[in-house]
Amino acid sequence: MDHDVIQPRQQTTGTGTATTTGSVTGSSASGTATTGSVTGSAASGSATTSHYTLPANAAPGQIVFTLPPLQSTSYYKIASGEYITFGWNFTGLYVTPTSLTVSAACENGNTYPIGPSNGVIPGNAQSVVWYPYGYQTANPALPLAQATYTLQIWGDQGPSAAPTAGYLEANSDMQFALYTPQPYTPLASGWQCPGCGGALAQFSAHPASVALLTTLLIVFLSGFTTLRRVWI
Repeated sequence: MDHDVIQPRQQTTGTGTATTTGSVTGSSASGTATTGSVTGSAASGSATTSHYTLPANAAPGQIVFTLPPLQSTSYYKIASGEYITFGWNFTGLYVTPTSLTVSAACENGNTYPIGPSNGVIPGNAQSVVWYPYGYQTANPALPLAQATYTLQIWGDQGPSAAPTAGYLEANSDMQFALYTPQPYTPLASGWQCPGCGGALAQFSAHPASVALLTTLLIVFLSGFTTLRRVWI
């Protein structure tokens, strides 16, 4: 892993230790079959006892997003074949969580799980791939809205736990938006520009528009008259 994690000193009894690595892909839906996979490797072994020593000035572990960029809100289509990848690094993390819970909180008040296993992924995962169209298809009773969402990630301590030195602090810094593209309608089939004619009518009927046009006409005629006198 390329993040700033200080591994604990471990004392192992027996032979073999368990390890899990990899990224997470897929989509999930509450109450329905889950699609997606977790890739990695594992080795069987006996129980391991770990001892963590935290510095006196240790701060809570943080998530630093790498995908998509935080500088602006990213917009994604709810359409077949359109996937969203969220990526992050860890910094200041001394105690790796057992699992991470990833969800999308919509501004309409609904919360949707992201990734396989109802939004629960391995604690050392650094990315998750979400398929909004797959979720939409599997959950017609709770469809995704065309709105802004907040990505929420937390570890074993839960979404509202107080920050603890060395442990992962819950994160809700990432925002993104979803929209449903409109089907293509050719001109021959009667496509019209919504609001184009109405905008022109509003401009023509507005008193300020009439005053502006009158002023421009007066300025033009005055300038033309002045130039005509100079030429003569």
